[in-house]
Amino acid sequence: MKKLLLVLLCLTAGPTLAYELNGIRLGGKETEVKKVYPSAHCKPLEWKTDAASRRCDDPRVSLGGVFARITVFLKADVIQGYELRFDTKDVERVKAALRTAWGAPSAEATEVISRKDKVDRKVFKARWEKGADHAVLTAQLEKKRGGLDVWRGNFADEIYRVK
Repeated sequence: MKKLLLVLLCLTAGPTLAYELNGIRLGGKETEVKKVYPSAHCKPLEWKTDAASRRCDDPRVSLGGVFARITVFLKADVIQGYELRFDTKDVERVKAALRTAWGAPSAEATEVISRKDKVDRKVFKARWEKGADHAVLTAQLEKKRGGLDVWRGNFADEIYRVK
């Protein structure tokens, strides 16, 4: 009985879906993408890879009041990963929205990269992990675009590996 209660407690504690974003979740279907983002344009992937066969793009989504662009990657009608791109000036708002949705990241740091005769580069990184599911928020603070990459398994290693 104690084990059953512990399992139920673990299932109900914290976020209900690993890395769900506005109704898009790893393992979801293309119809869910079109339902959440009716203006998303879905098409076959432009290159051959084992990671995905289709992509859905929407240039105007919102996360915590921040406007962003999303690309959702699918294989056999199952969401394998997604990328969100946003203006770096909004990184704190994005981070706050993700903390609310997913809890504290497993790692978070701002790395300073010293460069001879150039201005130091500052890169913010936060990482969430749950089993085979991963999410990484990155923003090179001197640049315009930040990003959130969410994937399952070895998707991140395989998506841009062209066959």
